Amino acid sequence: MKHALRALRSRNFRIFYAGMAVSIFGTWMQTVGASWLVYRLTGSAFLLGLVAAAQQLPMLFLAPVAGVLADRVDRRKLLIATQVLTLLQAATLTALTFAGVVTATHVVLVSLALGLINAVETPTRQAFLLEMVESKEDLPNAIALQSMMFNTARLVGPTVAGFIVAGFGEAWCFALNTFSYVAILAAYARVRVKPRAAGRAPAHLLVELADGFRWVFGLMPARRLILLVAAISFFSAPWQPLMPIVAAERFGGDSRTFGFLIGAVGAGALCGTLFLAFRSSVRGLGRMIAGASLTAGIGLTLFAVAPRLWIALAILPVLGFGIIVAAASTNTILQTIADEDKRARIISIYVMIFLGMSPIGNFLAGTLAEWVGARWTLVTYGLLLTLSAGLFVRGYASWRRAMHPVYVRHGVIPEANP
Repeated sequence: MKHALRALRSRNFRIFYAGMAVSIFGTWMQTVGASWLVYRLTGSAFLLGLVAAAQQLPMLFLAPVAGVLADRVDRRKLLIATQVLTLLQAATLTALTFAGVVTATHVVLVSLALGLINAVETPTRQAFLLEMVESKEDLPNAIALQSMMFNTARLVGPTVAGFIVAGFGEAWCFALNTFSYVAILAAYARVRVKPRAAGRAPAHLLVELADGFRWVFGLMPARRLILLVAAISFFSAPWQPLMPIVAAERFGGDSRTFGFLIGAVGAGALCGTLFLAFRSSVRGLGRMIAGASLTAGIGLTLFAVAPRLWIALAILPVLGFGIIVAAASTNTILQTIADEDKRARIISIYVMIFLGMSPIGNFLAGTLAEWVGARWTLVTYGLLLTLSAGLFVRGYASWRRAMHPVYVRHGVIPEANP
């Protein structure tokens, strides 16, 4: 167990971890409350997809630019600024809902504001991890522990939010999220990191942006990982925005049923991050990415056709496990082989793909669900995800051969290793 928690040896990471745990719990409560609010007000699958798209679409356009910015400035100060803005958006949604004047349009606009802020915060926070843990050997464990924290919140937050919505209304979920940002602001205020070594003078933003894309798509192993992550993000996207419809119309439930379904995915994702936390090396992660992506596709397809609630609750952890193991393992590999002066840019491209493809998938899924229903939309997406994962599996041997010299260059494996 001590090996699985080794990143917590770093004081800065411990402080960050405690503050972010509180904050992300609140974020999941707002996510569930906002989805249920839109469903209650409109009953529209299209608007549910639009809310999810509004929150994630900025990742597709802004995250790479944010990566360039995060490679140039003090990342801690930038993170503090993003958290202040996130607190303000949560407070706005809280006030509108308590006042009884909130509309689906308000929720879409607030979700868009949150997406813009997160497009800057997410790649900056990922790049900041190495500064907080101080030792590159602890980085894979820090990524796994961060994912574990996010997925613990996804397990507990939606379940609690479902009961709060049923008993007190969505506004209280938004209010609790507003106060949760105080914890992460206090944590960043206490974090103290060494100044980054001065690099070369920054080039034009577009030049640095192109440099990051050239690195990712010019290196075959990184390129294949990014394309697989794009497929996972796009085709797994609809499970969350369509879940209120599944809970209410297919299983005859309410906001509590919705919370349990979301939490089931979180349970599987939590198991996945615990599994990764006990690993001590990035070696073997490529094989896990191949298997986990197949698992996610099969899990989504089986959930789509599950005839009973208890069967769906048993299948959803498989989906959560597959998505998080594939995504977190890809993140770990990219951070391990990234050059320090490009770290934030490389991670921002990963974030752009993993979080930025989801809104497109959500938007198209919401539109398709209006025509053929949520079940057949999820079946279609699940089968396409399985096919995409199968293509990566088919080319795994050549991916592994291409990755070998990269691992040698970064000291992951000795040069003599076959």
